[in-house]
Amino acid sequence: MSANQPTGQTRRIERRDPPTRRNPRIMAVKTGPATRPVTMPGSAQSRSNYAAKRVLRRLIQGDAPPTAPMSLVERLAGSPYANPTIRVDAVEDSARKTLDFSLELAESLFRYGAGALEVETSVIAVTASFGLRNVDVDINNQSVTINYAGPYITPITVLRVVRSWSDNYAALADLHLLVSDIIVGDLDRETAAIRMEEITSRHKPFPRWAVRLASAGFTTTIVLFLGGGLVACLLSFVSTVLVTLVQQRLGAWRIPEFFTVAASSAIIAGLAQLAGVAQVPVAQGLVIAGGLILLLPTMRLVSATQDAVNGFPVSAAGRYLSAMLVFAAIAAGIAISLVIGVNLGVPRLDIDVTGAINSPPWPAMVILSAVSAVLIAIVLQTRPELLLPTAGVTAAAYLVMVVAGWTGLGQRLAPAAASVFIGMAARIVALRMHAPSAVIAIPSIMFMFPGMSIFQAVYGISIEGSDLGNGATTLFYAMTVILALAAGVVLGDNLARPFAKGPGERRRRNRRR
Repeated sequence: MSANQPTGQTRRIERRDPPTRRNPRIMAVKTGPATRPVTMPGSAQSRSNYAAKRVLRRLIQGDAPPTAPMSLVERLAGSPYANPTIRVDAVEDSARKTLDFSLELAESLFRYGAGALEVETSVIAVTASFGLRNVDVDINNQSVTINYAGPYITPITVLRVVRSWSDNYAALADLHLLVSDIIVGDLDRETAAIRMEEITSRHKPFPRWAVRLASAGFTTTIVLFLGGGLVACLLSFVSTVLVTLVQQRLGAWRIPEFFTVAASSAIIAGLAQLAGVAQVPVAQGLVIAGGLILLLPTMRLVSATQDAVNGFPVSAAGRYLSAMLVFAAIAAGIAISLVIGVNLGVPRLDIDVTGAINSPPWPAMVILSAVSAVLIAIVLQTRPELLLPTAGVTAAAYLVMVVAGWTGLGQRLAPAAASVFIGMAARIVALRMHAPSAVIAIPSIMFMFPGMSIFQAVYGISIEGSDLGNGATTLFYAMTVILALAAGVVLGDNLARPFAKGPGERRRRNRRR
């Protein structure tokens, strides 16, 4: 045995020939009937071979294998749930209970209007806080799948399909606060399950009659915002109350949403035509435009755009398709009502409302925009303490839109700039109020949606056959503005990430202090 043999050598080495001066470190290893030369560690040749193998491995595999699991910290970076407190005690025995709790949480978030990214980060943060690190989450348009493949156990996969939806931003904000309390280590799983059951079974903050009045008040405020008079506001109030009653009845009969929205838009257009028959001095186009804004799938468009930007194409495609069906239902309802009216001899509507518009001064417009946001927040069942911050963000957004218009951005880019501000302010304010940004962003953006353009486009396509090209152009313009508003909110939300700290980051900063 050689005196230079390293310790821990498991293979027997024999010196067949004495080392030469040319190759002083070359020896032979006995492997059977024959012998082969072996390069001892530390030589220049061994180092060059190791470097060549390393370069070849990088060329073949890349820096990271494409099927490797994503790092937990990397996936939660930038979300409100970054840096969760992770428990490591007895996680294997309760893995199934943790997965069931996380699945029910994901279903509730989806039902109340959360985006796919928020659902995914919530599930990852909760499972990590309860000790499950190797978790994969797959979110589809209407389903959530969670797979856990822990060490030395059989993998567990759970699936839940979301079949119902509800406007309940108060519950959405409470679930956001629940996840925040879990990731900072303030709740165990049993206590969190009891608290989630209380949230999902709790009554909504506003009664049904208050929601109806808020819906009617929102359309009335929008008509005032567009420049309508007192008669137009009264007619819009009545039509909205009637529409909410019809929607409630059709929902109780399990009528699909497409037909419910089509019936609602037909009622709005029909009442405007009746006002024309009765020779009521009112701008019929403003009445219809105010009612249409309430029917627009605002929350769905913002969530779909957010899913598309954040890498959830299947969920985004499903929500975009659902939103396009709502737009088709609105157009179909208006077209049917107008065609029936024309066949019955009803005078055609005057869609040129420029002479009837009497826009209030900009201080009144600021107040009207804030009031409209508060009313639509009541319709969406927001927590009462979030109403005032929503009004403040909306008023500031209108001022941003006015200033952007003064700088020459035009009627298309000025609302987009205001929507970017709404996305930034909503994220910062909402996280300080322990709520997701959507509960402030969605109500704040509603007053900018072009209901008048949609009505004029549908009227030009369905009634004025000679004006088909102009109607299609107007509809394309309206859709462009709507998508720009939704994309602006998502952009502002991403720009505000460095300035909005989640509960995990705040807890870590306090500990450093």
